[in-house]
Amino acid sequence: MSPVATRGPVRVVGTGLLGTSIGLALRALDVDVVLADPSRTSLGIALDMGAGRLPAADDAPVALVVVAAPPDVVAEVVAAELEAHPDAVVTDVASVKTSVRDAVAASGADLTRYVGSHPMAGRERSGPTAAQAELFAARPWVIVDSGSSSDEALLTVRSLAVDLGAVPVTMDAEGHDDAVATVSHLPQVAASLVAARLVAARPEALALAGQGLRDTTRIAASDARLWAGILAANAGPVRELLVGLREDLDRVVAALDEGSLAGLARVVEAGNLGVARIPGKHGGAPRAFEVVTVLVPDTPGELARLLTEIGDAGINLEDLLLEHSPGQPVGLASLSVLPGSTGRLVEVLANRGWRIAGEEQHA
Repeated sequence: MSPVATRGPVRVVGTGLLGTSIGLALRALDVDVVLADPSRTSLGIALDMGAGRLPAADDAPVALVVVAAPPDVVAEVVAAELEAHPDAVVTDVASVKTSVRDAVAASGADLTRYVGSHPMAGRERSGPTAAQAELFAARPWVIVDSGSSSDEALLTVRSLAVDLGAVPVTMDAEGHDDAVATVSHLPQVAASLVAARLVAARPEALALAGQGLRDTTRIAASDARLWAGILAANAGPVRELLVGLREDLDRVVAALDEGSLAGLARVVEAGNLGVARIPGKHGGAPRAFEVVTVLVPDTPGELARLLTEIGDAGINLEDLLLEHSPGQPVGLASLSVLPGSTGRLVEVLANRGWRIAGEEQHA
């Protein structure tokens, strides 16, 4: 294990998903963590989970404060922490950076000790009970210079990201907000809008739902109050994208009215081009995979047996998608492997009694 650069005590303000996950990850590294939260319930859960401890009268001065407060109050909390801990570096993990930086600057706080940051990690569930020490592993962690951040402050926050297993990425505040509007905030709105159409859907229609609908609407289960604050804080970039999406939808409606197959095809083709630009495994260039679909009995231990036998054969699994067959005691496991591995995978699995449901190539 690499030496831990982050030194305690680290003060974590806010014990929701991110704050508690940061506490758990630091405690796993034996870093002293002090927790604070105006919600006694949330704080109590985080303490019981072992994410940190309460402050004590004889505590040494904190060197780092991590503010994991809701977006509508994060700037106020950052400014207060900078004042209360004059020797500490203060960072926040809010998902919007420009408005927070501007509000902290307007407060007159010391920007040399403030560094904005944003770990690109999360879950549909919120609150401390959803926290995980491994939440940040291999995930990008954006680091944003306040415009006056000292080199020491930037290094402190970068070291925190590295210690928690994340990959530091340096961006300016405006570039960050434009980027997350595209890859996070717009998808959240789109997923919520699609899922909202299911409220009035007939039960017999919902009975036909498959993995495609689940994939499309997965993030629609996110916390409504949290996301209202995020979207409001990044209103400009999100609005611009939504206007473009509205224009695209108008073109789809027009193509449907006109019966234009070419117009409808262009919509799907544009989506193909967009999907092809999503980074692949480990953030690298997208790669084409071959997919083998296997029938898996819906009984304990069967999926584990499948994965073990793939590993025993020396075949690396690039991705895995599970789908249950409605009303059937089996599921479908779509196994993505590198081109050239399909023949051997099919042979190994067939010899061990697995039923192959199909093979195809995915970009």
